[in-house]
Parts: sequence; C-alpha cells; structure tokens
Amino acid sequence: MVESFFIVIRDFIAQPWPWYVAGPLLAFVMFILLYFGHEFGISESFRLMCAADGADKMNEFFKINWRAGEWNLLVALGAVFGGYLASHYFLGSHGDIAHVGNATVESLNNIGIPVKLGAVPLVPDFISWNGLLTGPGLLMIAGGGLLVGFGARYAGGCTSGHAISGLSALQLPSLVAVIGFFIGGLFVTYFIIPYLF
Repeated sequence: MVESFFIVIRDFIAQPWPWYVAGPLLAFVMFILLYFGHEFGISESFRLMCAADGADKMNEFFKINWRAGEWNLLVALGAVFGGYLASHYFLGSHGDIAHVGNATVESLNNIGIPVKLGAVPLVPDFISWNGLLTGPGLLMIAGGGLLVGFGARYAGGCTSGHAISGLSALQLPSLVAVIGFFIGGLFVTYFIIPYLF
C-alpha cells in the first residue's frame, strides 16, 4: 500500500507541471520572500558560502554578514538535494528524457545536435566527463562556466535572481539583465553551437 502511494506521488511529480500551477506557486513564493524583505538568487548563496568559509579575509567582496542570508543557503542546499531526489527517485517512466515537441527536435537537428522525438536527453552528451575532454565540450563546459560566473558577478546576480526576484520587485536593472541573458542565449544558440557540433 505504501509503495503504491509513493509510485503515484513519483509519477505525479515526474510529469511537467502546467504553467497555471507552476506560475502561481512561483508567484506565491516570491510574494512571501518580498513580504519578509528577502530576494532570491543562487549566485548570492555562493557568495555567502565563501564569506562563511573565511574568504572575507582575502577579498573585500566577501565582507558581508553571511548569517543574515542563512535562509538562502538552505534554498541552495534544497536545490541540490531536490535535484538529487528528482534524478534518483522521481524520473518516472520517461527516465532522463526531456519533454519537448517537434519544433524543438527540428531546431536541435538544424544546429547540429542529432536527436529524435521522444529521445532528447535532459543533459546533452557533451556535458559529461568524456565530453569535457573534447574541444567543443571543453569550450561549452569550462568556457561557458567561466562566462556565466563572470556575467553573474558583473550583472550583480544570476538569472534566477534577476528574472525571478528582480523582475517581481520591478527593478529596472533586472529587466536590462534579463534582456541581456536572452540576447546572449540566442547568440550562442544560433551563432556558436552550430559551429561546434
């Protein structure tokens, strides 16, 4: 009986949630955070972790009261733990296959990533230890990671901080940052990835 209950829960969680469920839940969480004077962002969690580990002795950027952001460290820990649970227990019958439509499959094939409908992996093949040892994989993983880290620092926050928290607080710099994120994503998708694969 208990096992069948967990199977039902697993299959429910494994399905993509419709926008009319996920959107209001996200808005509700943001309302609570803003009400209590908090802002959400994952890159801030890394800054807090570095500050808690003594990086404030090496760099002025980390001289902050990290204890005031302990709640955000729990959010980052929850994201890691939730990702682990999802990948090991809640994948459902589709396993590690992404739920994408025909248009996405055609777009991926057009830019040089050969996939078939119903067989698009959640994580592309080039994002792996083996992929890291190839030129395109190294450029995408290490180069992309460096640019994302630099961009998050330069923009004063990451995509989740600006797109979710900043836009919900009606901050103009977040709108500018999000527009920049989309322009950068489109540029990489259409002008870099096709030449790598």
